[in-house]
Amino acid sequence: MSRKQKIMLGRIVAAVVITIILLIVKPENRWLALGLYLIPYLIAGYDILRKAVKGIINRQPTDECFLMAVATIGAFALGEYLEGAAVMIFYQIGELFQSYAVGKSRRSIAGLMDIRPDTARIRHEDGTLEEVDPDEVEVGSVIVIQPGEKIPIDGTVIEGEARLDTAALTGESVPRTVRAGDTVQSGCISMDGLLTVRTTHEFGESTASRILDLVENASSRKSRSEAFITRFARVYTPAVCLCAVALALLPPVVSLLAGADPRWTDWLYRALTFLVISCPCALVVSIPLSFFAGLGVASRHGVLIKGSNYLEALAATDTVVFDKTGTMTRGVFEVAGVHHSPVDDAALLRLAALAESHSTHPIAQSIRLACPDEPDEREIAEVKELSGLGVRAVLADGRTVLAGSDKLMKQEGVEYIPCSHSGTVVHVAVDGQYHGHILISDQLKPGAAEAVQSLRALGVSKTVMLTGDREQSALEIADTLRVDELRSGLLPDDKVTEVERLLGEAKGKLAFVGDGINDAPVLSRADVGIAMGGLGSDAAIEAADVVLMDDDPRKLSTAIRISRLCMRIVKENIVFSIGVKLLCLILGALGIANMWLAIFADVGVMVLAVLNAVRILLYKVPQKGEAHD
Repeated sequence: MSRKQKIMLGRIVAAVVITIILLIVKPENRWLALGLYLIPYLIAGYDILRKAVKGIINRQPTDECFLMAVATIGAFALGEYLEGAAVMIFYQIGELFQSYAVGKSRRSIAGLMDIRPDTARIRHEDGTLEEVDPDEVEVGSVIVIQPGEKIPIDGTVIEGEARLDTAALTGESVPRTVRAGDTVQSGCISMDGLLTVRTTHEFGESTASRILDLVENASSRKSRSEAFITRFARVYTPAVCLCAVALALLPPVVSLLAGADPRWTDWLYRALTFLVISCPCALVVSIPLSFFAGLGVASRHGVLIKGSNYLEALAATDTVVFDKTGTMTRGVFEVAGVHHSPVDDAALLRLAALAESHSTHPIAQSIRLACPDEPDEREIAEVKELSGLGVRAVLADGRTVLAGSDKLMKQEGVEYIPCSHSGTVVHVAVDGQYHGHILISDQLKPGAAEAVQSLRALGVSKTVMLTGDREQSALEIADTLRVDELRSGLLPDDKVTEVERLLGEAKGKLAFVGDGINDAPVLSRADVGIAMGGLGSDAAIEAADVVLMDDDPRKLSTAIRISRLCMRIVKENIVFSIGVKLLCLILGALGIANMWLAIFADVGVMVLAVLNAVRILLYKVPQKGEAHD
């Protein structure tokens, strides 16, 4: 509990004790009773009165502070001293509870997201170490991470071996072992080894900084539900104020004109009760809190959702479209064979490696790794990447090398030999003459098939896989995953066209899951773009609305479960809050409800709604065999 909350609790306790004493003593003199009951009233609510006055001065009087001030001052004016003081005390109890619940949820999430280190330890060329601010570390610097320390900046391990605690980023409790050559992300903790890392990003562009930036900015993207509540409160509060004025004036005036007793005091009391009941605190507080908690819990489980609008869209997801390479497969390629080549295998691999020397694609990297000799860039005169097809390279000796798909061979008029084996095929041609093809294999991610099954169990009606790979290789993967639909041999533009077609057919929202730079246009086009955050490209992560931090496709079903739980709680709070208030408003207008019922309709409903919203923080991922939420 913060210092401010402790002071408020002390004020409430003092006000309650004085009120109980006054109930026992029961002062009979009216003016004495007024003065004595004003003491607990002012102790508990002086700040509410001050805010109400500021609202009037700023021409924004129709907030809950104004309603509380008018209602309680009116109660004192009518001689209902106990009720006036009680309304203010109970209102402050509700405010304290709300403040504590929101603060606790924020601290919980902030603690989980406390992943950005304050210092980095640079190793200079002479071997000396220096602790500096991570912002001062340049790309390419060598930093040292000791056991128990957080990795401050993304980089590649050049020395050492250690187990990394990645829970803060991915939500996974199983440590990951890294050694020389492996990439590491900031925010992970070295558990038992000394690591020397060469940085690949600046501090502000590293994983931990980007995660915190995404979480901090997520609240700026409001969902339709939040926008509705904002508009509702803006119209609702002035409307109930006018209704309260009408309730206080119209019935007495009509009675007076009809020659009956106007009963001014009774109708004014009803109007004041009406005002207390009408406070929209439950909605204004619980709905944003529900979304904030949902975003935080998703982050805790390794899923970054960039705004509550995307959380809401995830809950309505009906169609999920997957990229294949790097998304459903591991994206770790190995050369499985060289076929139909008039030259020896090493010579063909060297030609392909020269052509692919500037590409960062995993397939190109696998060819370069398989090449016996590292390509010499001085042998390359020109390289042009052909999007979705392959590459064309002009060598220093004047030869033109083509390396790519069946489509590239067809486009260039090269007669090629199709491959009968499963895998990714890279055809190679030199000066228009076919030189054979290289077969490259990729493996499914361990949880890929389970991810599709989980989505089907959640009620997702259609799963689709889109890939630029050839049909035979794609069919084998699709059959294993048991997706509903497959489209293979697609260029990046073709993927956008397919997604637009599926958007027209989808009954709910469409989510696309991808990882490559060529997936960025599709991620932007889908209702919800989901990127792989571990191996995914920066462009894909930037274009996506949701990021799966550990590249595990099973986390998609986790994100959908959290979003649906969040939306269910939001709807429960909206229906409950508005329903109870409408009922109590009617009872108050009819004179059946008094100030005590009004206190429940305001403070009680708010407390129950906040408790319901905080329930999201207790979410746990179901284990195998357990029922899904």
